[in-house]
Amino acid sequence: MSENSKSGYIATRLRNYFLTGLIICAPLAITVWLVRTFIEWADGWVKPYLPNFYNPDTYSPVAIPGFGLLVALIVITLVGFLTANLVGRSIVAFGESLVSRTPLVRTIYKSLKQIFQTVLQEQSSSFKKAGLIEYPSPGLWSLVFIATDVKGEVAAKFSERGMDMVTVFLPPTPIPTAGFLLFVPRDKIIPLEMSAEDAAKLLISGGLVAPDYKPLANAPPRKIAQQKSA
Repeated sequence: MSENSKSGYIATRLRNYFLTGLIICAPLAITVWLVRTFIEWADGWVKPYLPNFYNPDTYSPVAIPGFGLLVALIVITLVGFLTANLVGRSIVAFGESLVSRTPLVRTIYKSLKQIFQTVLQEQSSSFKKAGLIEYPSPGLWSLVFIATDVKGEVAAKFSERGMDMVTVFLPPTPIPTAGFLLFVPRDKIIPLEMSAEDAAKLLISGGLVAPDYKPLANAPPRKIAQQKSA
């Protein structure tokens, strides 16, 4: 083996080793960074409101990460427990009545509450299904998350025209934190069997990470959205 070919062989092996290490280390490093950032964000919100007596940072020379997040989880769970009884519901109702009398704040609060109730409802299928729509032009297809049937005035206007529409969310790649709200005819959506998590992976990776697919023989067609109320 000549010196040039030997050097090329070594360089190729080193490159392959580097790429293999990068595939292993990069996702791990990014995951650690995201988790650490979230914990620090939660701590930054909660710890300033803790009395010094209950704040472990008061007694420790080093900040204890995650304590604020733990306190937030306990408080949220406790609020949910108290709200489940009559007294707790009465207090929440009184607080909401005060908020409802405050201009601007009541609009923001009611909108956010409705969003969380819709998304976190135990039986809700909102954003738990993915599909394909022909967008932005014929022949081009985009991945969307199916929200729910169109509701309210928008649904009434479509119904007057005999249109059965579904609300979908079209996120961008690779950061799906913003996107477009679209109203699409039900029969124009191709539902996907993959979970919302797998669809998010496909989206964030730019199509590089595709979930495994095993077609089910004689499987019934999957429903696109929630059953319409009678």
